[in-house]
Amino acid sequence: MGVKGKKAMVKRLKKGSSQLSAEKVGKNESADFLPLEGGPGRKLPKSEIQESNATVLYIGRIPHGFYENEMEAFFRQFGTIKRLRIARNKKTGKSKHFGFMEFESPEVAKIVAECMHNYLMFEHMLQVHLIPPERVHPKLWKVANRRYEPLDWVQMERKRHNKERTLEEHKKLVEGILKRDKRRRKKIEAAGIDYECPEIVGGDQPAAKKIRFEEE
Repeated sequence: MGVKGKKAMVKRLKKGSSQLSAEKVGKNESADFLPLEGGPGRKLPKSEIQESNATVLYIGRIPHGFYENEMEAFFRQFGTIKRLRIARNKKTGKSKHFGFMEFESPEVAKIVAECMHNYLMFEHMLQVHLIPPERVHPKLWKVANRRYEPLDWVQMERKRHNKERTLEEHKKLVEGILKRDKRRRKKIEAAGIDYECPEIVGGDQPAAKKIRFEEE
């Protein structure tokens, strides 16, 4: 067989393989890709899309003044709110600027997360994310729906200052006052200020009405 015969046979083989692959593709039109080594087209396995059933939202970067009542009134436009909680300092009661909210419907929670994420409110970009049910802590809603009542610090300090003390407690209190006064005098002298500090009255003889005597 000459050179021209070999070239013609190669062309016929290529033409036949291309027609065969075209027929296979036509039979399997829904094939996602064709393998490089040839052969019939293959279809990728379908991945089932799982719908999220999360109803709890994390809300971060909450601005000052946007508290429980304001949040409930604002987010109520999306749907029914089951529970709401803003993280607060246990001692001062101040907001930690993040909280959690639970809706009745997972669809509503998803819409809220999509619409309110990076929403500008009082110069703060709200951070809203869905929390999967398996990651919700069981104690998350322990203090939910409890409205914050501000502490009366003036009344608390007045009560602490005017409480009755024993002789030992009063003596310890006076010693602390005298130590602080001594340090204050040294600082004034070191600064070169000519100032005569007044003497502390009642250091030796305390007021009788604030001393609690133990019964013998």
